[in-house]
Amino acid sequence: MTKGARWRSAYEHSEQATPYLWLLAIVGVVLAVAAKRSDATRLHNFVRASGVAAKRVRRSVLEIERKTFHIAGVLIPVWYQTMTDWANFSELWCAQFACGVTACVWAAELSRLYSPTVRRLFEASPLGRIMREHEREQLTGTAYFTLGCTLTIVLFPRDVANVSILYLVLGDMTAALVGVSFGGDAVVVKLGREGKKSVEGSLGMFLVCFIVGYTYFWNFHLCEYVAFVSAAAATLTELWSEDHLELNDNVTIPIVTSFAISWAFARIADCTTS
Repeated sequence: MTKGARWRSAYEHSEQATPYLWLLAIVGVVLAVAAKRSDATRLHNFVRASGVAAKRVRRSVLEIERKTFHIAGVLIPVWYQTMTDWANFSELWCAQFACGVTACVWAAELSRLYSPTVRRLFEASPLGRIMREHEREQLTGTAYFTLGCTLTIVLFPRDVANVSILYLVLGDMTAALVGVSFGGDAVVVKLGREGKKSVEGSLGMFLVCFIVGYTYFWNFHLCEYVAFVSAAAATLTELWSEDHLELNDNVTIPIVTSFAISWAFARIADCTTS
């Protein structure tokens, strides 16, 4: 068996992946519905009761509303796993479908930027309400999110792509929510070239990514090594890619994470063989 075959076979078949992904999706949907059905006063009270300072409550609530939409990204790994495991579609077919969806999203985004009519319709929709101010004149994170997920599905095996997308959805969401709500409270040091990132947010992202990686690959040898390496890679990418590489982290996080997972499994295979 070649080196490439050894490390590829280590993670190619994750037996618990389908129920695990469905569990995450159900939890995500429940949380999203709960957040959407809560009125503004109740949500403000919940955030305040969570220990968020009064001056941060409004911004935290708005970030929760944004990330409620963002958490729907968990459905992408669920779809990918279900189509290949239960519906017997090939990974190639799923990659082609993802490319088609991404093309449609980019076409819609470009239409919004260059067509006043489409822009008015978009801004009047619920998506327009949660859109950041700087995204009104440029591509939104959704366009880059679909691109990042599609490139990961095209370039990497299914389980690697699934975990990397989960890191992007859950890890990046945690970094934003923790950073907005508590960033700078316990540690005054700011991270990133412009000091926009917080230690609390980065630690929150690392912890969530590590838990996701560990639980997804829990029945594989040295899964904690894979989880640690890939969680660190995802966190550092979220922290530095936009500042230093000027690349949207919705694209860089899943791709860099996929390389990190692949590299970690390759190291494990080499050490086991030696």
